Amino acid sequence: MTDRRKMIVDAATKSFSLFGYKATTMDQVAKLANVGKGTIYTFFKNKEELFEDIVSSMVKEMKAEAERVIQPELPVTENVHRALYRLLEFRSEHQLMLKLVQEEKEMGTIAVSEMLQHIEDEIIAYIKEKIESAIAKGSIRAIDSEITSFLLLKMYIALVSDWERHHQPLTSEQIADVMKSFLLKG
Repeated sequence: MTDRRKMIVDAATKSFSLFGYKATTMDQVAKLANVGKGTIYTFFKNKEELFEDIVSSMVKEMKAEAERVIQPELPVTENVHRALYRLLEFRSEHQLMLKLVQEEKEMGTIAVSEMLQHIEDEIIAYIKEKIESAIAKGSIRAIDSEITSFLLLKMYIALVSDWERHHQPLTSEQIADVMKSFLLKG
């Protein structure tokens, strides 16, 4: 990535993280990157393309974070739990993700909703790949991996965040047990 392009991406990431998608303008990005607005257009057609580039990089970063916690010697159920836990941690720590979720909730910005759906689809595809690998190795029985991946992600989010609204938070071990039970026993 060229220095100017990197400066633009960094500035746009900062702007989207602080002000959200809707409030970010190419003028702001140019000012933050200390480049002329025309320079941005040598790399990106428009704000949407710049936003997609940033989110695509963030998805790659999320997958790398999940890969970092996976340990091949552990059972697939434990690794799915570890990967999902890290992905949700990332989601709750990453300033841009927090701002996007907030903007979708408060303003319902269509571009943001679509991008958050894209992120979820990428996470489900990632989990699906791990489940299909485990099925091929005989670690877990054959199941519809896409539906299972979707359910695992939604169940995990529910256990980590929704459950805590009205109950004592579950420990990591308790969540892992629920995930194991779901994956192994159906």
